[in-house]
Formats: sequence, structure tokens, C-alpha cells
Amino acid sequence: MFEDLKPHIADLRKRLVISSITVVIMFFACFSFYEPILEWMMVPVKHALPAGTSMIAVEIQETFFTAMKVAFFAGFILSLPVIFWQLWLFLAPGLYDHEKKLVIPFVFFATLMFLMGASFAYYIVVPIGFDFLIAFGNSVVSVLPSIGKYVGFFTKLMIGFGIAFELPVITFFLAKIGLVDDKMLKDFFRYAVVLIFIVAAILTPPDVISQILMAAPLLVLYGVSIYIAKIFNPAQKEEEEEE
Repeated sequence: MFEDLKPHIADLRKRLVISSITVVIMFFACFSFYEPILEWMMVPVKHALPAGTSMIAVEIQETFFTAMKVAFFAGFILSLPVIFWQLWLFLAPGLYDHEKKLVIPFVFFATLMFLMGASFAYYIVVPIGFDFLIAFGNSVVSVLPSIGKYVGFFTKLMIGFGIAFELPVITFFLAKIGLVDDKMLKDFFRYAVVLIFIVAAILTPPDVISQILMAAPLLVLYGVSIYIAKIFNPAQKEEEEEE
């Protein structure tokens, strides 16, 4: 059995190596101009900071490691088409010839949905979440966020929302190969609601507003996924009973 898995393990290693090399190359490219990227990352929270305050670096090495985080995040985003392409190549041997031709739509829509999820986090979740967190108790304590902590929090949200928004793409792929249909997704809906709120609680800050802002679009995307499954792999209607 292990011998049968060796080719798949070798192919997986190849895909991971190519994806990793791409991320590393993009990392070094982005590290040389991390400052404008960091400025862009700070835009959603700047308006929420009290007047006359700014973010600070608590530790001596924090600025350097923050620059590395920023460069890695930007490099990862720029590498997404290659990562999704390698993922498809790894899955392709198990697909039919007509399914293998879906590589370009898969890479395009997987990248697009990730960027849509990240954009939703950037323009809606981060500003609203930080407005609430910074305003809470602002009359008692002075809020001076650590730049390192903020970047870690920011990248976690962006990647989390990006992955979450892949749900329709994953459903499309599974429906095309016949693993799911619309009836299966409808029957699983109650459990999906619970899982979505659990995921939202894990990936967002510990406040109800951010969790709802993640759970709400995921519920909508789950509904879209049901519709996608109905189009590409509808459940077979039960045969009418003979009279």
C-alpha cells in the first residue's frame, strides 16, 4: 500500500517545493518595499486610533520582524495563482480529461474568491472590529497598539476570510467530480451553521461583531454553494412509484 502512495507523495512534495520557492521569491521582492505595503495595511485602523496617537513597537526587534511578516504576507498573496495551479496539478491525475481542462477557471476563480474574501475583511471587518475594540474602554485607558501584534492580527483575518470565501469554488470542484450534490448540502445545512460560527469564533477577534461579520457572508456563500451544486450535480429525483 505504501508503495502505491509513493508517487503521490513525490508529486505532492514537488508541488509544495514549487509553491514554496515561488513564495520565497515573492517574499524577497516584497521585502525591498515593505513600507508602502505596511502603510496600506494600517489604513483600516488609523481612523480608529485616538487623536494624536499612533502604533508603537514594544520590542527592539519588532520592526524588523514586522517587516518580514508584511513581506511574507504580500509574497503569499502574489503567489496565489501559482499555489492554486500547483494544487490543481496535484489533483489532476485523478480527474477525467474534460475535467482537467478546468485548470484555468479553477485558478482564476480560486484566486478571485480569495481576494474577495480578503477585501471584505480589509474594507469591512477590520475597520468595524477595531472601531469597537479601540473605543471600548478608551475613556479609561490609552490605546497604543503594537505594530507587530496588529500585523499578525491583520494577516490572520485576511487569510482566514480568503480561505473562507473559497467555499463556492470547492463546492464547484466537488460537484463536478460527483462527490456532492445540492441535496447533500441542504441536509448538512444545520451542521454547517454550527461549524461556520465555530470557524468564525476561531478566526476573528473575541467580539460578537467580528464573528457575525464573518459568519453572515459564509452563510450566504453556503447558499450559493447549494445553488452551484444544483447546477453542476443536481440530486437525482426519486423514481415515481408504479401505480
